[in-house]
Amino acid sequence: MEVELLEATDRPERLICQAARNDYMEDFVGETAFEDVMSDIEGETLEDRKETLIHRLLDHGHFGPFEHPHATIAVKGISRSCMAQITRHRHVSFDIQSMRYVSFDEVDPAEVREGEMVVVPPSVTDPDWVGRNQKTADVDEETAAEREELFRDTIETAFESYQELLDLGLPPEDARFVLPIGTKVNMVMSMNARMLMHVADMRAAADAQWEIRELTEQVLDVAAEWCPITFEYYEEHMKNRKNRLAP
Repeated sequence: MEVELLEATDRPERLICQAARNDYMEDFVGETAFEDVMSDIEGETLEDRKETLIHRLLDHGHFGPFEHPHATIAVKGISRSCMAQITRHRHVSFDIQSMRYVSFDEVDPAEVREGEMVVVPPSVTDPDWVGRNQKTADVDEETAAEREELFRDTIETAFESYQELLDLGLPPEDARFVLPIGTKVNMVMSMNARMLMHVADMRAAADAQWEIRELTEQVLDVAAEWCPITFEYYEEHMKNRKNRLAP
């Protein structure tokens, strides 16, 4: 999995502050210097004042101003299972790599067996991995080896069948029906800063599946560079408060 910031609102935290201060200003924020907009906020420097205001907004649940800055993020190589989970979130815009128009007829099924084009869950290779609805892994080495072999046989066979169906003239949009839900896909998504925190509330939680937790943590790393004051505070004081930011 790879996560990359494609485009984002420039100076997002300045925008958050301008939007928030607009609610309490007599003057028009669009015609007021930012230094003047922030003059009543505690802090020695402008950066200190931004930090004071953003912390205050988050601490008091004033989340509206965080809906103004947006980020667009590209994601490479998540499973269609993970895609189905993340695309349930409203107020996030998605573009998903199409398996109607992109065919995988050149992919070697033997490489698929080793993890090309299909996400291999950690539990396939780690006999001690404990899943969401399990108390213990409770498998011996022989069973662990058997289930890994079965998993790899299945995904390899699925791609062999998919490519054979393409050779037999089946349209890619129909041949894809035989591919596993773990098939990798690329995605572009856009959301505002508030929604990003809400997604993190839901998907970085301990009871979320391992793959979407990894995706969310990487997105939070991107967000920490884009909106450092906001997401440092979120990480230290708000993370794991599930669904706190639901609209």
